Amino acid sequence: RNLLDMDTFSKSDPVVVLFVQGSGSGEWKEFGRTEVIDNTLNPDFVRKFVLDYYFEEKQNLRFDEPSGSHGAVLGAQDFLGQAFVALGEVIGSQRGRLERALTGVPGKRCGTILLLAEELSNCRDIVTMQLCANKLDKKDFFGKSDPFLVFYRSNEDGTFTICHKTEVVKNTLNPVWQPFTIPVRALCNGDYDRYGDGDGAAMGPEQGVSRFGPAAAGGSELGPCWVLFFLFCNPNYIKASPSFPGPPPTQLNFTVAIDFTASNGECGWPGGGIPVGTAVGLAVGRVPMGCCAAGMPSQPTSLHYASPYQLSAYALALKAVGEIIQDYDSDKLFPAYGFGAKLPPDGKISHQFPLNNNADNPSCAGIEGVLESYLQSLRTVQLYGPTNFAPVINQVAGAAAQVTDGSQYHVLLIITDGVISDMLQTKEAIVTASALPMSIIIVGVGPAEFEAMEELDGDEVRVSSRGRYAERDIVQFVPFRDYVDDSGNQVLSMARLAKDVLAEIPEQLLSYMKTHDIKPRRADP
Repeated sequence: RNLLDMDTFSKSDPVVVLFVQGSGSGEWKEFGRTEVIDNTLNPDFVRKFVLDYYFEEKQNLRFDEPSGSHGAVLGAQDFLGQAFVALGEVIGSQRGRLERALTGVPGKRCGTILLLAEELSNCRDIVTMQLCANKLDKKDFFGKSDPFLVFYRSNEDGTFTICHKTEVVKNTLNPVWQPFTIPVRALCNGDYDRYGDGDGAAMGPEQGVSRFGPAAAGGSELGPCWVLFFLFCNPNYIKASPSFPGPPPTQLNFTVAIDFTASNGECGWPGGGIPVGTAVGLAVGRVPMGCCAAGMPSQPTSLHYASPYQLSAYALALKAVGEIIQDYDSDKLFPAYGFGAKLPPDGKISHQFPLNNNADNPSCAGIEGVLESYLQSLRTVQLYGPTNFAPVINQVAGAAAQVTDGSQYHVLLIITDGVISDMLQTKEAIVTASALPMSIIIVGVGPAEFEAMEELDGDEVRVSSRGRYAERDIVQFVPFRDYVDDSGNQVLSMARLAKDVLAEIPEQLLSYMKTHDIKPRRADP
């Protein structure tokens, strides 16, 4: 802002050159430069600098502001000023925005440089759009208009930066632009809620038109108009936008299975856990000694223990994942099961019992209903064993096999301490389920090493059973302990857990559709 005017018959033609100081040598090395903007003393540069930021290091930066320097050599006669800052200063400034005075020209006030920093998200989402417009203004004297669209992205400080421009459609008032694909990071840096004011209110229609309205090739605005756009992405995004007709979305059906085995702690198997090498014996019905009575786990060593001030790891994982995925389940009724417990009144061991104690209708109303049933089950059943996954996987697979046309997709969340007893049967169940519209999320709680869970995840080696390989990767495993925030920010850490465990679901859903040649249904005209 307010740069020196170095040109005789016009204003300066500024460019910014960024230098980075070597941490060891102290030598300044050019990192990059912006575009040259002609004839202005208040330029807004489009080109960005992407740097790696290290909290623990001092990263010194120098911004030189020459005028009209299209070549590699910066001439002293073109110098408009410079500024020295540390990257940490910019990162730590309010809203990531720092204004610094330019210096370096004796006896002159050189103006200021404004620096804005924004952490790049790891978002890999892309969006495909096709846009059209109707009844635009006629701007050409001998013909119609030649419209195109310009997109501006909102920065974190409320300013806007150009991020995309469509092709020009010649001589028409009803243009239909070609479909284009753009990274979500380019549009909003992965922040889907960015386009609002500081209080979170939505942008008004007139603002949307002004930012996304069409322009004529000659540069004049074509005025307000309705722009119809289609987002071809996760079908559930379309579900959330009823204003736009589209194909019926895939319905997600969410099922929960919770580990009630004694290896979670608090008596049960002798010593409160299953000794090494015991799993095979237990799987064929070996009877343990010293089991505890039913009731809420009262010792903090139990993974099911809930203090008056905090939910158990099981409940936290359930809430973190369930509260997001429930938005894609229209009836909000979730079948919820437990496995590995002795049930009253006769002490029968079950590997698939309804948490709400209703075998005819195991569905709970919302995630709060699942939590309530889970806590009630803890009061009535006895933690026991063994830990068998296959029965509940086969149960959900049976439901998934009923509708395979792509309109229904099932997601099974298993929360467990990872001490699995039926590994061979579970692999067989996963291989069978991989051909069905189904995904499995496994959240491991407790201190176990989880080698078996990593094997079921199949990221490195595809799961196989008796010579058959899984048709596709349908299992996502994460250890809960990786998301425990020592600072006590439970909300943030659980949000990270949910994001990571759900990250593979869209791709797994698409892989089922592609494998079975299920194409999106055409929308009604």
